[in-house]
Amino acid sequence: MSEPIHFLDLASQPQGALRAILDEAHRIKGEGRKPRPRTDVLAGRTLAMVFEKPSTRTRFSFDLAMREMGGDTIVANGSEMQLGRGESMPDTARVLSRYVDAVMIRMLDHDALAEFARHAEMPVINGLTRRSHPCQIIADLITIEERLGPIEARTVAWVGDGNNMTATFLEAAGPLGFRMRIATPPELAVPDDVVEAARAAGADVFVSTDPREAVDGADVVAADCFASMGDEDEARRLKLLMPYQVNDDLMAAAAPGAVFLHCLPAHRNEEVTDAVMDGPQSAVFDEAENRIHAQKAVLAYVFGLIAVAPASDR
Repeated sequence: MSEPIHFLDLASQPQGALRAILDEAHRIKGEGRKPRPRTDVLAGRTLAMVFEKPSTRTRFSFDLAMREMGGDTIVANGSEMQLGRGESMPDTARVLSRYVDAVMIRMLDHDALAEFARHAEMPVINGLTRRSHPCQIIADLITIEERLGPIEARTVAWVGDGNNMTATFLEAAGPLGFRMRIATPPELAVPDDVVEAARAAGADVFVSTDPREAVDGADVVAADCFASMGDEDEARRLKLLMPYQVNDDLMAAAAPGAVFLHCLPAHRNEEVTDAVMDGPQSAVFDEAENRIHAQKAVLAYVFGLIAVAPASDR
């Protein structure tokens, strides 16, 4: 039996995989938006979706993606399962491997997700952990390329908290050849080992505490909530992060035609003003829509439906 293809983060994917996933997502979306075409490529397959944390876009987009590819879904909250009563990750993985064809899990503990995957005999997809949000970044990259063309040699500015989104953008920067410019408060900086790992993988990374310095000339400005799931001391975080708000003045420092991204949900007039969120440079709702196409491409990848060519062969 061959080893399952997991999608736990971007750094662990083989060379050429990210480009192949993006190309597949563009191809799928090119077939139509509404009504989206349905296929039977995953007929007879079932995806289990396990949520330990609330979800809107991840839940709806994976459910729709699987159904529109001919498959089925089963949805459960962690508290509804024996996980909520202390069953181990390895035991749960072994059982679900006998029941379903793949599992998507949304939880904060990345190490627990990795432990689950080590004992799973079917593909495991990371729907979000505190460390990584790979499916969201695939949707973000699709959106950037729709608006600006190929991501290679573009500059992405991240402003605000050095969180899982920042870390996952960094994982994509080296393989796809774009620059990352990051501005965070010192107290919420991206860990040094994450930055150094990205640089070792070939990423061009600039780190600052000054949002204007990061955004200056950038093609993309990206942000996230100042207080996300699992974060504590919201008042302290808001005080640290309000100087990093994306507003008209900050967007004016970016390149002409720069795109604003936010993975949602947004706390309007905290990390981003209404003027930017609803303005002509905002692509946040295209980005949200692209979660469906991203999930379809990720599902095709883990089920072995995409041929991954090394970068040197393209």
